[in-house]
Amino acid sequence: MIVSYNKAHVGDVLLVQLATEAIVKTELERHGDLVLLKEGATGEVKGFNLFNASHYLAIEEVGNIEVTKELVAKLEEVIAKSGATVSLDVDLSPKFVVGFVKEVGEHPNADKLHICKVDVGEDQPLQIVCGAPNVAEGQHVVVAKIGAVMPSGMVIKESALRGVDSYGMLCSARELAIQNAPQVKGIMILDDNAEVGSAFKF
Repeated sequence: MIVSYNKAHVGDVLLVQLATEAIVKTELERHGDLVLLKEGATGEVKGFNLFNASHYLAIEEVGNIEVTKELVAKLEEVIAKSGATVSLDVDLSPKFVVGFVKEVGEHPNADKLHICKVDVGEDQPLQIVCGAPNVAEGQHVVVAKIGAVMPSGMVIKESALRGVDSYGMLCSARELAIQNAPQVKGIMILDDNAEVGSAFKF
């Protein structure tokens, strides 16, 4: 689930995206201040807009809003009171985590791409295709997992790069919009004592 809010430029509207794929034909269903965005062909709810959002929620952030257990509970309450039917099956695990590069291999179809096996504290390492010139085995790095929203607004999705599946992204300081980030190509390398699988805060 991706949640955003910008009262100055959009108005007092909370924008909630429940699916990463675009809606082919949008169908609107209104329940008071709650407007569901549905896929016309299937009726699946792909997102919703909550108008007069500040009447329902105390929102201090601008831009992408951190999705917390408390926010989900409040949105479920608003949905229930509106009479709408929407299931919020939300993965609250951190989407930016510390990873450990276990393997780096050559890409069969691109000289400048590498196929990396990255431990993020799960049962199996993630396969991530990376084009950074400084990636190497044994590094602790920042991993944007599937569903992560970059500061630019880009959503990380499962993808195939030159024919090889990739399940995340190794991030540079510049891509994370970290203050005074070096303006050079290359992923951000963390200290060796960074805990693999822990949330990365930036």
